[in-house]
Amino acid sequence: MKRSARARDLLIEIGTEELPAAAVEPALDALRDRLCASLDAARLGHGALEVYGTPRRLAVITRSVSGRQPDRIKKVMGPPSRAAFDASGTPTRAAEGFARGQGVQIDALEVVDTPKGQYVAARIEEAGQQAEEILPELLHSVVAGMPFKKSMRWGEVGVSFARPIHWLLALLGTSVISFGYGDVASGKRTRGHRFLSPRSFALQSPRTYLERLEKAKVIADVDTRRQKVLEDAQRALAEHDSGWRLRDDPELLREVTQLVEWPVAIVGSFEPAHLDLPPEVLVSEMRHHQRYFSVVDESTGGLAPAFVAVSNTPVSDPDVVRAGYERVLAARLADARYFFDTDSSRRLEQRVDGLGRVVFQEKLGSVLDKVERVRALALWVASRLELEKKQRSLGRAITLAKADLTTGMVGEFPDLQGVMGRYYALADGEPEPVARAIEEHYLPRHSGDSLPSTDEGAIASIADRLDTLAGIFGIDKPPSGTADPFGLRRACLGVVAIILDRRYRFSMTSALSEAIALYEGRLTLDAATTRSRVLDFFRGRLRNLWTAKGYSVDVVEAVLTAGFDDVVAALERVEALTSIKKHPDFLSLAVAFTRASNIFAKAPSIDAQDVDPQLFESPTEKALWKSLMSVQEKVDTCLRSHDYAAALHQMIALRAPVDAFFDGVLVMAEDARVRDNRLIILRGIVDLFGRIADFSKIRSEAQGS
Repeated sequence: MKRSARARDLLIEIGTEELPAAAVEPALDALRDRLCASLDAARLGHGALEVYGTPRRLAVITRSVSGRQPDRIKKVMGPPSRAAFDASGTPTRAAEGFARGQGVQIDALEVVDTPKGQYVAARIEEAGQQAEEILPELLHSVVAGMPFKKSMRWGEVGVSFARPIHWLLALLGTSVISFGYGDVASGKRTRGHRFLSPRSFALQSPRTYLERLEKAKVIADVDTRRQKVLEDAQRALAEHDSGWRLRDDPELLREVTQLVEWPVAIVGSFEPAHLDLPPEVLVSEMRHHQRYFSVVDESTGGLAPAFVAVSNTPVSDPDVVRAGYERVLAARLADARYFFDTDSSRRLEQRVDGLGRVVFQEKLGSVLDKVERVRALALWVASRLELEKKQRSLGRAITLAKADLTTGMVGEFPDLQGVMGRYYALADGEPEPVARAIEEHYLPRHSGDSLPSTDEGAIASIADRLDTLAGIFGIDKPPSGTADPFGLRRACLGVVAIILDRRYRFSMTSALSEAIALYEGRLTLDAATTRSRVLDFFRGRLRNLWTAKGYSVDVVEAVLTAGFDDVVAALERVEALTSIKKHPDFLSLAVAFTRASNIFAKAPSIDAQDVDPQLFESPTEKALWKSLMSVQEKVDTCLRSHDYAAALHQMIALRAPVDAFFDGVLVMAEDARVRDNRLIILRGIVDLFGRIADFSKIRSEAQGS
């Protein structure tokens, strides 16, 4: 193999059978990250990594990979110095054996200090290896370690991947990096479009990768291909009717992009009579079953009787292909029409009892059981929020909320649960707030989704999720690793998002206690353990959520440690603490609090509850006590109005008297009455600060956060 010390581009391409659309982009991210980490660990310098992928290939080009590792000197630790040298400093056999094993002279050994004491060490000069010597094993490891939600094996090769691998391409500049995976050996050949350019062809260097593939009818760059899907669909639609536009659907666009290598857009139509079906039904049918883009008529703002399909191959007769697309969709819409008409023949109310035959969870009963629990919990939450006027519509909405699960339409289109419930409720003459809450109690369905717009929908959603969290944790089935079959992480974040959006103030601990009690003995764990585990789960989600939004870890931890029973208040405290942390006196106050907290925590128990001014021996005690009484009163006023920033500013006034107190008195005095009196003052300070945060968690910039 020809070797070169100059930097060259590295290309690796993994050619496979068609990958699932959802697997392509995560696989490209993993390929880039794994290769970058492996090159760094191997001390091979490199430039940017660019990933490319289609349903049949995963590729990455790494720019300017060094041709050789740099030389390095590494320190190898040997025996303890006391074993390596005798009392006179003469090397022992242990030192001689270590030096001989490392290939160095005995006088080249050095003594170094370590946390375990003094040891001898040898400095070894290690020459860097050529990139060609390192990359075969490195690339094999990268391919073998690719993570997928589901992998498969094929033939008798004994390896796995998302789909069977058919070819491997690995080039460092113009040189092939030879390695194998399963029964496939790497080379310089790749393949074009399966039908338009099926023959393999050789690449001479990574620089020609995109150009040669495009000639072979493959657009390997994901962003370029996504843009072509969108532009071709828009162009085809404009040629058909200038008053139509594509319905915005980023998720479908992302999916279609990973289903094709050479996109070709075709416009089709369906019977306008189907437009009287709920638009969500039409969109769901086209989107989920056929991967068609829906079309909006700009003159009405509603759907047009048309769609855009994206093929992976140009066709000689588009009319034939269009007719095939239309025929499949017509059959599907006919089914949807049948389901809608059949479902509408029965009122939602008549379907509620049928939920008793639908299992929520084996140990937790039926969906009907869940509905009854959620209704009771929602009414409890509404009363705590002083929304008694909404209880009638709320209770009615929850009674009907799950009824559409027994309909044919939701059985065929599970993503329409709640949506169809709203349509059927309105058709039954239910009030708009009831119908809307039926749909909204499923919101948010995912991160970034819309939140409920009504109190009825918001409270129903919260109660539904709290019931699920209490039940699943109560039977000891929390999420494990990435596995979360009951969507508990999503449920938890949904509760938090709604509470913060609508500024709902109620006790999370009390709500969970109510949710657990409503299970009436069905749970495996006791109530206290269940509640504690769910609250810890919320704590973890809040910590991740707020630190991801840019709040410092120490501030978030300080607030959560002090409590988050009122989630809205907890966020307000995080915001206030983040702001006050910049005050010049804040850090010294936090240090003083920590000192007070540590002293009080180690002190023996105190029988007395109130400070006795007659026991003061120093003016600093009296000054601190008076300041504390004054600040407590002002802080109480601030906290009643949830003005945490003002409360913290009031606490700043304690900085000077606290410092003077610690400088002027010995807290742990010999006289037990004097000592306890001083400890009571410290307890007042700790309790006061603890109403906002555990200030011992706060770190200065110098300490690190």
